[in-house]
Amino acid sequence: MNLSQYLPVLLFILVGIGVGVAPQALGYLLGPNRPDAQKNSPYECGFEAFEDARMQFDVRYYLVAILFILFDLEIAFLFPWAVALKTIGATGFWAAVIFLGILVVGFAYEWKKGALDWE
Repeated sequence: MNLSQYLPVLLFILVGIGVGVAPQALGYLLGPNRPDAQKNSPYECGFEAFEDARMQFDVRYYLVAILFILFDLEIAFLFPWAVALKTIGATGFWAAVIFLGILVVGFAYEWKKGALDWE
């Protein structure tokens, strides 16, 4: 084998690394660095990160995460369906409509039960 056959693969790897590293390096070098107490505080978790490991916290965090994963995965099933819509015909279309109907019923049930309400 000739090593010149590997040049496109090497270039692909180098460009991929460059696209991943260059924006981070530019942001680190050119971005402002003014930390304060608010920026260094914990966020998006709802409780202080460095407290007692056995403390109790609200189960709604898990509920929101599970609902997000559930609806996210169901939406991911729609992409292959949309790509193959012309080949699957009317049967596939109505199967997807039934699937979406079940999704809407589940979403309405969660909404009615108050699983999406944050007090």
